[in-house]
Amino acid sequence: MPLLSTLSSTAPYHLFAYSVLFGSTVYQSFFVGITAYRALPRQHFSALQIKIFPPYFAMQAVIPGFLLLTAPFSIVRDKLSLSSLVIVGVTGLVNLAYIGPQTVKLMNLRKAQETKEGKKSYEEGVSEDMLKLNKQFGIVHGLSTIVNLGTLFVTAAYGVVLADAIVKGFK
Repeated sequence: MPLLSTLSSTAPYHLFAYSVLFGSTVYQSFFVGITAYRALPRQHFSALQIKIFPPYFAMQAVIPGFLLLTAPFSIVRDKLSLSSLVIVGVTGLVNLAYIGPQTVKLMNLRKAQETKEGKKSYEEGVSEDMLKLNKQFGIVHGLSTIVNLGTLFVTAAYGVVLADAIVKGFK
């Protein structure tokens, strides 16, 4: 049966993994994050993001390795696809290991400063210390957003390479 022989190859698992990676990145970046930001009070939104981002970034760091292991030889041989999967894995790892924790650290410092001042970080008339924390948070959060969007674009580029390989029949 052709279907069973397909299931015994790595091709469907490669395609499913790519679909999860690309779909999750699009969904988190453009639907979940924006909807949660609009629907939840700021402190609940922050608490949600703190829980969502570690597994999300871990997925972005791990799936590219799986894709490398399951990719047809013709794709792995292509420098664009190889480099794109490495970039996606590294950007996921950077967000997971460095940028994400820095963002949480700054969020916690702002919460402590809010308690000290008796004002929310976004209210007018906050201290110079809070303004500095807000600026640092904005930089780190912006960097995370840029890295995540870069991950999305590079993942999409890999999708084009994958589609080309499918059209050519993985030769």
